[in-house]
Amino acid sequence: MEVSSDVLTGIGLMSGTSTDGLDIIAVTFENKFNKIQYTIHESCTIEYNELWKSRLLNAVNLSAPDLRKLDIDFGKWMADQVNEFKLNKNWKANFIASHGHTVFHQPDNGFTLQIGNGAELAANTGITSICDFRQGDISLGGQGAPLVPIGDELLFNEYTYCLNLGGFANVSFIENGELIAYDISALNVVLNELSRRLGHEYDKAGAIASKGKVISSLLERLNALKYYQQAAPKSLGIEWVKSSIDPILQEYSNEKISDLLATMGKHFAQQIGNQLKMEGKTLVTGGGAKNTWLINQIKGFSVSTLEVPTTNLIDNKESLIFALLGYLRLLEIPNTLSSVTGADRTISSGAVYLG
Repeated sequence: MEVSSDVLTGIGLMSGTSTDGLDIIAVTFENKFNKIQYTIHESCTIEYNELWKSRLLNAVNLSAPDLRKLDIDFGKWMADQVNEFKLNKNWKANFIASHGHTVFHQPDNGFTLQIGNGAELAANTGITSICDFRQGDISLGGQGAPLVPIGDELLFNEYTYCLNLGGFANVSFIENGELIAYDISALNVVLNELSRRLGHEYDKAGAIASKGKVISSLLERLNALKYYQQAAPKSLGIEWVKSSIDPILQEYSNEKISDLLATMGKHFAQQIGNQLKMEGKTLVTGGGAKNTWLINQIKGFSVSTLEVPTTNLIDNKESLIFALLGYLRLLEIPNTLSSVTGADRTISSGAVYLG
């Protein structure tokens, strides 16, 4: 595929495992003097209604035909959101880059699945669409994750660490001249589920957790999970939460939710903070960056100085970087790094559907 210019405007789409909503961003990239520059035009988050939230959360339990239908339906729904987003704008999108919504992520078994059909996106918007960024890397023996670190390296390299606090917590940094990145632990995918038991979508600013007491026996068991002793590259999916964390939490089901949130929060903070071993600045983004109680907990375990940016960057960093992944894919520039994922080689990954 030929691309006539390296100045392109893309729409980035991101749906996280915490099912908060669909993040949409419009951004123009320019590869100037071998440095990629970007200009954000506008962004928004479309919150999922109860029906969509239920469908996405239940996706893992569907039959193959029903899951395929959900993939198509979600692709059409995202296309509708894009069409509404770009109405009467003074910019024109050259491409859409979509993370989709993760249903399965099992790199050790050789597969991953992010629904939100790219063909439907392209057909219903008329815009070239790139999706399925992970499978190419997994087919080469990689983890297919995390993918955000390429953006950390190209756009935010003034920081010692880039820490994302989303459904899962992941980090990227340079070590011995090589970019290293991996998932540290689960995060909002667990904390939000506990909050829902009290009728809240999430624990705003950690207010509930701050009133709870740490359950020492639970904290000890969580910190002993084998994943934390594994060397990178490594990544996590909802399957790990269901097999490793949920059974332990079930044994403490009679405890107060505030105490469970306090314990889980301290556990995640300890695992996260322990990875920030070098002095310098850490850029903190993702929904968890707004949880001031959690941020203070992490500070207690971290050597690095945590820097929480403006809300605009907190909310949009992942969708921004997925737009970047699409931009790199169209220019056939590597966007998936073997040093991060453990794949046999670095590639430019993503399935392209012409608009």
